[in-house]
Amino acid sequence: MQDITDFFSFSDPNVRYVVLGNILLSASAAMVGAFILLQKKALVGDAVSHAVLPGVCAAFLFSGSKNTALMLVGAFATGWLALITIDYIAAKSKIKKDAAIGLVLSVFFGAGMVMMTYIQQSGNAAQSGLDHFIFGNAATLVGTDLLVFSVLAAVLLLVVGIFFKAFALVAFDRPYAEALGYPVRRLDLLLTSLTVLAVVTGITAVGVVLMAAMLVTPAAAARYWTDNIRRMVGISVAFGVFAGFAGAYISYVAPAMPTGPWMVVVSSAIAFFSFFFAPRKGIVPRLYTQHKNRQVITEENTLKMFYHLGERNSHFDGQRSLEELASTREVNKTLLKTALRRLVAKGLLVVRANQWALTAAGYQKAMRVVRLHRLWELYLTKYMDIASDHVHDDAETIEHILTPELERELEHQLGYPDKDPHDTKIPKT
Repeated sequence: MQDITDFFSFSDPNVRYVVLGNILLSASAAMVGAFILLQKKALVGDAVSHAVLPGVCAAFLFSGSKNTALMLVGAFATGWLALITIDYIAAKSKIKKDAAIGLVLSVFFGAGMVMMTYIQQSGNAAQSGLDHFIFGNAATLVGTDLLVFSVLAAVLLLVVGIFFKAFALVAFDRPYAEALGYPVRRLDLLLTSLTVLAVVTGITAVGVVLMAAMLVTPAAAARYWTDNIRRMVGISVAFGVFAGFAGAYISYVAPAMPTGPWMVVVSSAIAFFSFFFAPRKGIVPRLYTQHKNRQVITEENTLKMFYHLGERNSHFDGQRSLEELASTREVNKTLLKTALRRLVAKGLLVVRANQWALTAAGYQKAMRVVRLHRLWELYLTKYMDIASDHVHDDAETIEHILTPELERELEHQLGYPDKDPHDTKIPKT
């Protein structure tokens, strides 16, 4: 409890620097990462995060000291150069873009490691802690670092805000953006620069190895919660901020725990939760929806059995046994019994002595399902020129999803017909 009180009081300047620095870098990376993800360039972030290492080392060799601003400039230069190299290789050779990304990533990171080894063996006392750029060390953030992060975050926020509409259009419909006269190539270059800037902002705390995760993971999680790009960017930033804050807290209460890796772990946990439980798009809700849809289809097919049996003698309210129902179509009797119980519970059927009969509401629903089936069969034969003996299976599927609006439009298009292609009467509602 004392640790919680001390942390949330923010009385320790080091805690303030770490928390604010994590929040700024996480929010910046998540904001740009949303557009990277939508343009299917997630691997680009990984390439950039590894390619900045030689720039950091070159800046140190040039200055002889760990000047944060200068090293970020060097990181930006090599990160940007890496992306230009990837585009050039993909455009001027037979190498595909994914292979070009892997090639450039390994070459730049390898060069960075060689330079890092040289610096460590040079005897320069100032190189102590330079290896933190590989895995990050948020605990070393100071006030000057926070000032640099604030400026970079403000630049990212301003540029993304100004070009938000253009970035969104290019992400979703690149040919349309080109047709409207948008400078798509320049916008790509601008987004590339913002990606490099976002990675550069975070390498001090998260490191070159893990920064790609902070760029892509919050955006990937946010994609599961909305279809609106503005909300997606906002949710992505919120996830990034939470991961940054949680990483700082965990490393505070457990000093042996590094901040950067825990930021990635928290961000990944949010992503996995989103993948499984996000409304509508999550795996669990989708499985539940599919289960409910199968139940609805089974119930409507069961009601159709009653209607088809009633058509044989124009006696729709007669009682039917399980065997009589099963004789109308191939069906699993266990599933049929379950469907019958649900229909009784919904008031669409009544049961007496293991005999089931349609209620008034059940008859209306059964009649509508049969009606939609036969209307769709007629539509396929009349407008799609499909033989009448080939339309049944398609109608079996579409009858369960046609809305009342589409039903009325079908009637209008077909001229309010009385018979389906098999010369069977189409029931009227």
